[in-house]
Amino acid sequence: MNAIALAAVGVFIFVLGYRFYSKFVAEKIYRLDPNYVTPAHRYKDGVDFVPTNKFVLWGHHFTSVAGAAPILGPAIAVYWGWLPAVLWVVFGTVFAAGVHDFGTLVVSVRNKGQSMGTLANKLVGQRAKILFLFIILILVLMVNAVFAWVIANLFITFPSSVLPVFIQIPLAIWIGHAVYKRNVKMLVPSLVALAVMYIFAVLAAEYQFLQIDLVRYMGGEDGAGIFGLGAVSSAFFIWIAILMIYVYIASTLPVWKLLQPRDFINSHQLVVGLGILYLGLLFTNPEITAPITNPDATDQSWFPLLFITIACGAISGFHGLVSSGTSSKQLNKETDARFVGYAGAVGEGVLALISIIAVITLFPSADAFKEAYNSFGAASGGGLGNFVLGASQLASGLGIPEEVAATIVSIIVVSFAATTLDTSVRLMRYIISELGTEYKVPALEKTHVATTIAVVSSAALVLIPEGPNGFGSGGYLLWPLFGTSNQLLAGINLLLISIWLKRLGRNYLITLIPMIFLMFMTLYAMISQVFTEWAWWNEQSSTLLFVFGALILGFALWICVTAASALLNKNLPKIDPND
Repeated sequence: MNAIALAAVGVFIFVLGYRFYSKFVAEKIYRLDPNYVTPAHRYKDGVDFVPTNKFVLWGHHFTSVAGAAPILGPAIAVYWGWLPAVLWVVFGTVFAAGVHDFGTLVVSVRNKGQSMGTLANKLVGQRAKILFLFIILILVLMVNAVFAWVIANLFITFPSSVLPVFIQIPLAIWIGHAVYKRNVKMLVPSLVALAVMYIFAVLAAEYQFLQIDLVRYMGGEDGAGIFGLGAVSSAFFIWIAILMIYVYIASTLPVWKLLQPRDFINSHQLVVGLGILYLGLLFTNPEITAPITNPDATDQSWFPLLFITIACGAISGFHGLVSSGTSSKQLNKETDARFVGYAGAVGEGVLALISIIAVITLFPSADAFKEAYNSFGAASGGGLGNFVLGASQLASGLGIPEEVAATIVSIIVVSFAATTLDTSVRLMRYIISELGTEYKVPALEKTHVATTIAVVSSAALVLIPEGPNGFGSGGYLLWPLFGTSNQLLAGINLLLISIWLKRLGRNYLITLIPMIFLMFMTLYAMISQVFTEWAWWNEQSSTLLFVFGALILGFALWICVTAASALLNKNLPKIDPND
């Protein structure tokens, strides 16, 4: 099949979903009110509650939720063939991700900008709130470890991407000051910043002295490093340390100083990156060489793992944390929620679709694809690299040298992952503070105490575990559990939205149906993983995954039983939508 036709069909369905389905949901189900005073105005503090232009907020929201996951998950899932991956990305985005991201944003806005974890108390009960907060805490901790691991490895593999990524930080701070202190429009400065980044990307790809290659500085892969580690492990340790220092600072600054302007730059990166890849697709006009379905994929069944492997890009619980954690505190008008929430999900679906296409057109033949994807482990280990190579091949259709294209693609992936990382640390700080309030531990309510706990625990989780990737295998080991936990959280979010809609006397089938599907797939996968793969009585057991997985599974089942009983309660009291 021709790749252009596949892309056209997918994008057309996305457009239809936003144009018609999201409009129906906005008007008939969530019933957005343009006159409702949003938390950004009601509690405006210049730090977290900041009324924001919907295009700027869309940029923050999308780049916070995108990260590397909508690229990595689909690039792995094509192991089972491209058709199942495409179907889940397209229809999962339209009917599940859109209403989930949109819904968590609206529910939070209608409840003082509170997180879904806090709202569980109001909708279900105090016990559900505490359990939910602990699930979220474990999930964001895993997000921090996984994305720090991804960024550090990309810096080692593509050292030409380091300088452009770090140049973005002072540029974003300059833009934030210009916009919020001098009332300068953000569009032109952010485009200038993006141009500066890409100029340095081209230069760094061409000139080795501009590449910050820590491994080369220490004598190459076989060189001696620090603390008795080899050069590669030492470079990984240094990058993790630098990233943790960065996210500590970034997650404690007011959102307008770094978060919003950097995310607005990254939203342009998205547009430019997607433009390059989709235009490159038109000019290269590649054929799909990967199989529609892969009958040789026998070591891991697609059911239910396909729906777990592709989390971001179809539906993701982490999106609900961003919607109710930061985006709801910046929404200028309630009617902007459709654009920020639903269109944000569609943007991620478009990214996941081109990720699939980049990989399934990379190989010269089906046999070459099957050789590279000869096992699920090979797909997991090579998925991100295959995307970068495939994306570079598409970009070459516009005359961009593949080495330069690889640098630009890696910059985009790192920028998104870094945005997700510091947003996640900020969310973890909120949760630790909430738990401090709940358990009357005032020290945990302090910004720097909570942030220190978040950063130190995240660094420990990515550095300490040992695994097949040697030192610092934490992010690699946690990826399977991250996907499962992420989807489980999305199911719980949809269940809470369903309860909220029922208590308002509205039709809740649009959230209940995807919730049932997602919870079945996720619980099936998690129970299988915890008790048949990770438990100590199996040959390939993992104490780390078993402990984390069992905790999340236990908390989730408890919440689901409690929430389901509330949903089935015919005498469930009605609530005021403005309360």
